[in-house]
Amino acid sequence: MAKFDKKLAQIVVKANLVSQEQVDTLLAEVEKKGDKSLTQLLLDNSLVDEGTIIGTLSEEMNIPPIDLAKVDVSEDALEVMTEDLANYYQVLPVSKIGNVLTIAVANPFDIFTIDDVKIVTGHELLPVVSTDVSIKKAISKVYNRAQGQLEDLMEGLENTDFELTEETEEEAVDMGAVTGDDADNPVVQMVNLIILQAIKQRASDIHLEVYEKRTRVRYRIDGSLQEVMAPPKKMYANLTSRVKVMCPEIDIAERRRPQDGKFQMKVDRRNVDFRVSVLPIVYGEKVVIRILDSSNLTLTLDELGFEEKALKDFRSAVNSPYGMMLVTGPTGSGKSTTLYSAVREVLNDEDNISTVEEPVEYQLDGVNQVPINEKRGLTFDAALRSLLRQDPDTIMIGEIRDKITAEIAVKAALTGHLVFSTLHTNDAPSTVTRLVDMGVDSFLVSSSVVLVSAQRLVKRLCPECKEKWEPPKEHLLEWEFSEEEAEQGVTVYKAAGCGRCSKGYKGRMALLETMPMTDAIRRIIVTGGSALDLKAQALKEGMITLRRVGLNNALRGKTSMEEVLSITMADN
Repeated sequence: MAKFDKKLAQIVVKANLVSQEQVDTLLAEVEKKGDKSLTQLLLDNSLVDEGTIIGTLSEEMNIPPIDLAKVDVSEDALEVMTEDLANYYQVLPVSKIGNVLTIAVANPFDIFTIDDVKIVTGHELLPVVSTDVSIKKAISKVYNRAQGQLEDLMEGLENTDFELTEETEEEAVDMGAVTGDDADNPVVQMVNLIILQAIKQRASDIHLEVYEKRTRVRYRIDGSLQEVMAPPKKMYANLTSRVKVMCPEIDIAERRRPQDGKFQMKVDRRNVDFRVSVLPIVYGEKVVIRILDSSNLTLTLDELGFEEKALKDFRSAVNSPYGMMLVTGPTGSGKSTTLYSAVREVLNDEDNISTVEEPVEYQLDGVNQVPINEKRGLTFDAALRSLLRQDPDTIMIGEIRDKITAEIAVKAALTGHLVFSTLHTNDAPSTVTRLVDMGVDSFLVSSSVVLVSAQRLVKRLCPECKEKWEPPKEHLLEWEFSEEEAEQGVTVYKAAGCGRCSKGYKGRMALLETMPMTDAIRRIIVTGGSALDLKAQALKEGMITLRRVGLNNALRGKTSMEEVLSITMADN
């Protein structure tokens, strides 16, 4: 935009809209701060109104002007270009007739960008002129209609008084029914829009938080929390009450103890499940809503992005006739997604596949899924004992938490069943010692387990804006690159940030460390060897550690060293 700012400066001076001295001052500010365009500064300082700027540019370039605030953007046009592309090129598709796409541009002089858009969209273009200010605002509004509705709703609520009232609602709420009976209720509207916007932004969790003088709503996107809005504090109790009403298990009148619940909503003709946790805090109640969108669970093992050796080890274990395969890692490391992908790998009409989960996160057609309910006596061990009398072939256990569950899982694996489960440990070798510490005999562990894997999730670098970086030798050695790599030097990539991503990252990928049970490793387990002994032997046999998997992906340009260092532990 720097060249355009200078061109615009010449045009507004030539049209006697501002003086040369004023323009020079604003251009100096643009160059110094870099966060605002000349157009924005002209508007901020009330030197020229936006309509005059658009009209002047239109006359100069002989391109029709457009007032985006008064235009109803066509859905057909929006389907031609994604929001990321619109932000990246700073253009807005307005309408489409046949193969001709009308686009609003802020810089009509940039013919290269217009040519790029033509190639990307595959349409003939009809440019109309606007400003970068209007285009940015319009992109946000038309691509995120729910966010626009939220902002309009927030503006209308500033001076509204709220009283807490009890409501009765159906268990399932149709997200498309915002225009129905609920349309007049701003609390219901806001909760619906907060949830819809979270789904559109691929959020995994929604956090509603209250403090002494303020409130905030945050979404967890790609593992990081991002604040999206701050509702009026006087409205907060009504928002939390609305969420509680949607969960049949939660008592709306109870505010002094933690509560958990769940509900389901219909979004774009599909059902999305939600898990709700309500926690009393100093200034009210904090609510966390976990989004379980089964449309996100479509990955096969090949699409998870594992190392070639890790994928080979994992697939070999998944296709074993019997035995136990464990995926370990902290909460939020993608273990469930990996296990569901493993279940999909073995899913067929000839086998009886069952799961025991708390809760059932995603429903899989063709799989018998048992939801744990300890209040009613349906515990992990009770469900597993019953399940073993159901003639199963493959069993997935949501998590091994105690000795009883571990012993049942081990015995199931020893009696001809294929068992998938998860455990909370830091790496693959320490998983074995964790099972022994739980009270499972070491010889049973060595006989039943066929593979132990450890998993982490790292943010994936945006391919459009990542920047090359050649770190100094001392850094490479510190990060555990080999001596040879440090001597030769390596190229990794840094996050930069552009219109297509979030601070240089876009999505996440899994890092997987696998340790197959070989004869040598089994001998170490039976003789009471430590996790360090197991790791040393596994490395001899070619195990690729989490840190090394991270380094490999940094070298490939898939993630950054910053992410690798923050997620993985050093091997030495």
